[in-house]
Amino acid sequence: MKKILIAILFSILTGICFGQSLEKELDAVLIRRFPAQGPGAAVLVAKANRVLYKKAFGKANLELNVALKPGYIFRIGSITKQFTACAILKLAEEGKLSLQSEVTEFIRDYPIHGITIEHLLTHTSGINTGAGAWTPETRKKDFTPQALIDSFKLRPPDFLPGASFRYNNNGYVLLGYIVELVSGMPYEEYISRHFFRPLGMKNSGYDNSSLVIPGRVSGYQRDNELYTNADYLSMTQPYSAGSLFSTVEDLYTWNEALTAGKVINKESLRKAQTSFKLDNGKLTGYGYGWWLGNIQGSPCIKHDGLINGFSTFALYLPQEKIFVAVFTNCENNNPEVIGSEIAGIAIGKPYHTNEIGLPMEQLKSYAAVYESATEGQRTVSYEDGRLLYFVKGGSKARLIPFETDRFYFENSLDIIEFLRKKNGRITGMTLETAGKINTFIRTGIKPDNLYAINISTQLLEKYVGKYQFPDNFILIITRDGNRLYGKGTGPRQIRQEIVPYDTCSFFARNLDARLMFHLDEKHTVTGLTKIQNGESVAKKIE
Repeated sequence: MKKILIAILFSILTGICFGQSLEKELDAVLIRRFPAQGPGAAVLVAKANRVLYKKAFGKANLELNVALKPGYIFRIGSITKQFTACAILKLAEEGKLSLQSEVTEFIRDYPIHGITIEHLLTHTSGINTGAGAWTPETRKKDFTPQALIDSFKLRPPDFLPGASFRYNNNGYVLLGYIVELVSGMPYEEYISRHFFRPLGMKNSGYDNSSLVIPGRVSGYQRDNELYTNADYLSMTQPYSAGSLFSTVEDLYTWNEALTAGKVINKESLRKAQTSFKLDNGKLTGYGYGWWLGNIQGSPCIKHDGLINGFSTFALYLPQEKIFVAVFTNCENNNPEVIGSEIAGIAIGKPYHTNEIGLPMEQLKSYAAVYESATEGQRTVSYEDGRLLYFVKGGSKARLIPFETDRFYFENSLDIIEFLRKKNGRITGMTLETAGKINTFIRTGIKPDNLYAINISTQLLEKYVGKYQFPDNFILIITRDGNRLYGKGTGPRQIRQEIVPYDTCSFFARNLDARLMFHLDEKHTVTGLTKIQNGESVAKKIE
């Protein structure tokens, strides 16, 4: 008996020490990531039936200077999809539908045959992923589910059902409507009646901007270092693909209920959290409403959410029974990176995030175009003191060295290792993403090494104005002190800093794009050429 008591006491003391150690580590990471005066994050970490960590950082409302609390309410975006998937699976368990049923069995006027419910769940339907209702002119308009479906149903399919994978909000809109048709109740009522109420998820529901919802935080977007209120969006538009709100606590309650078999049976959950296989036998990495991956070698079930004003992420490690949720009230944050980093710390396998210094000439030696037969080309370039990685025409990611020849991404936990022959010559690189490793061979193509130069504010001011391209897209160039920025018109356009490397030539600091301004014989700026996946010329109109 005495030995048992000692063992219990030792277990308690060990748990306390682990909790205190974890709290210090996570505090250090999160305080650095979410400054006190900016939009913040609510974070919850649990193991089995015990919450190990629950805190909030930053502001719930910038204008009122209100601090965030861990119990506050966020839009969860595409985390909604797992609730929609579980609604479908519950109806299937009740014999009210089959996952192999075709969409046309329920929506009889749907014009494309051969698409099953399982295709919708797994993003393998081939339904056109066009924005449909998500256009700048209609963002404030309320839509019925039928009107949402009408906005995309006549678009040509992207591929045959089961032939490929493409993440698809429209497919989950169809699933929500099928839930309504089969259950005889609105989607939001079904989710509330069958999931939220029975599980005691009192702070979860279908979002509506008109309602007063106690504890709901304000959502923001960031343009470089400037925060603005998020653009308005009628929540009828994301519908069953992304319109729910919740808290980190409620989502933990949901995960506990799932694993205990209280939502759907364990066989249904196993299928939902298993990677789907395409007709060609290739795994997609997605089940029914969940992504599959790993954290430092441990299998991981996860999903993220991105919607106006909010970015969210939750994961579960079934082997270690670790649950992590990170909700942020800024759509430009990437909580998946910090959530994965937290999970690594919680299982005692932290990611490498310690930067080492490397000389400039060594950094420049990595610069080249690398190629894979299956993944295409990737570029590593040296620009103004930074080693960068990008797909042609895409966003640039800074590579940070943590060992010789090994780098991690500044805003990701992916790792690149450069490969050498015995003579030291670099022959290729490996890219490790979520435990999957792809090898790229170094080609003979070398990108330009670009260096910023200083030019006068008077010359910078000459470039300020509006530039119109043949497709009527307008690029607006602005000056802030001794820096220039470019931003396209329309929503979701992000202001990009452009850096001079010649008196009239600029490169985008965080995008694979260049601008060359045109001057006439009087040194008046008349237009520009943009190089990004090809060349296009714009005329200066203001």
